[in-house]
Amino acid sequence: MAAAQFDRLIRFSDASGNIHLGELPKDHTWDKDLSGITVQVYKGESAFDKNLTLTEETATVSQVLCPLADVPFIYGVGLNYKKHAAESGHALPRYPRTFVKYSDALTGPYDDVHVHPAAVDVDYEGELVFIMKDTVKNIPAGKKALDNVFAYTVGNDLSSRFWQDEKRGGNQSHYAKSFDQFAPIGPILVSTRVVPDPSKLVLRTFVNGEKRQESGVDDLIFEVSDIIHYLSQGRTMRRGAVVMTGTPSGVGSFLADGPKFLKDGDIVEIEIEGIGKIKNKFTFDS
Repeated sequence: MAAAQFDRLIRFSDASGNIHLGELPKDHTWDKDLSGITVQVYKGESAFDKNLTLTEETATVSQVLCPLADVPFIYGVGLNYKKHAAESGHALPRYPRTFVKYSDALTGPYDDVHVHPAAVDVDYEGELVFIMKDTVKNIPAGKKALDNVFAYTVGNDLSSRFWQDEKRGGNQSHYAKSFDQFAPIGPILVSTRVVPDPSKLVLRTFVNGEKRQESGVDDLIFEVSDIIHYLSQGRTMRRGAVVMTGTPSGVGSFLADGPKFLKDGDIVEIEIEGIGKIKNKFTFDS
C-alpha cells in the first residue's frame, strides 16, 4: 500500500449523527480543540481505502470519534524509555518487552473511561502510537522498517498496577493492560509525510491539570523501526494494527512523593507536539 492519502485525518460525527472522515485545515494547530470546526470530508470507507478522495464538501465536527472504528490487534511495549527504566529500578532490557491488548480496549480520544472493579491501582501511560500500513511479516532490521508505518497518533496505555505486581497479582502485564477501554487513542491520524522522524516529538501527560510526564521521544530504548522488526519476526502483523511504543518517566506508580493512582472523576490529558491531544475522564464502576 502506498503512503497515506491524508495529512491529518479525523473521524467524527456531525450534528445529525452522520460519521465522516475529514482533513484538518492546514492552519489548525495540533493543540486546538477540534469540536465545532468545519473540515473538508473524504469519500471512502476508511482511512485505508485506496480510493480515499478529498472532496469539496464540508461538515462541522460535533463529536470526535476514535480515528479507527476497529483494529485487528493492539500491541504494547513496556519499559521502553531510559528514564522510566531508571525510575522503576530496572536495567535497560536487551529486547523489547511486549504484551497485547484486545480490540475492545480501543476507545476514543475524548470518551469517558469506565473502570471495572477488578482493575485496581489504575495508572496512566502517555505514549506515541503508530498504525501498521500493510499486513507484513519478517521485516528486516534498520530504518527502512519505518516504511511500514501508516500514521502516528496519541495513546494512553492504561494499566492496573495490582495485576502487574509480582506478589499481589502475579506479574500479569497482559491482564493488567487489556481491560475494555484501556487504550484511548487519537484524536488525529498524522501521516508519515507530516512526521518523518518521530524521535523529534515531545510528549506530555497531565492529571487534573498537573503535569506528570514530559519527555522527548528520543529517550526511547527501542525506536519505532526496532519495534516493527522485533514484532514481525515469525509473526504476521496485520494492516491497521495499533502499536503503543512505551511510556516515559513520571507515571503514577513512581512519583517522588509516593504512588498516585487514578481516582473517580480524574481527567487525564496526553499531548504530543505536532500530533494532538487526548482527554479522558475516568469513572470507576461499583
